[in-house]
Amino acid sequence: QGQLVESGGGSGHTGGPLRLSCIASGSTRVNFAYYGVAWFRQAPGKEREGVACIRSSDDSTYYGDSRQGRFTMTRDNASNAVYLQMNSLGPEDTARYSCAATVPSPPVDGIPVTGLYDHWGQGIEVTVSS
Repeated sequence: QGQLVESGGGSGHTGGPLRLSCIASGSTRVNFAYYGVAWFRQAPGKEREGVACIRSSDDSTYYGDSRQGRFTMTRDNASNAVYLQMNSLGPEDTARYSCAATVPSPPVDGIPVTGLYDHWGQGIEVTVSS
């Protein structure tokens, strides 16, 4: 069974950085390079939203508007890992962040869609305070 484990969350300050990691294990670890991976987040009282996604073939990425220029998603297939570097954090970034993966890798021409991903991590809390 495929597993994804997030780490690196916690408390951040307005204007500061946080880096999230997502490590694949189990079936998702096998041929991880072929998986498309995305980050989602869910703020209290709000629906889950796509944050960013990365394609398997060329590491192309797509970010939601509010994340463009502040967030950077990268992957290290040798380590079966993806990362989300978050800079210039604001209170609006407070949420539970989850990584998700699927194969074949979906297009990265828009905000990631929940239903396209079938392997999910448990999520990790990020709280941004002033």
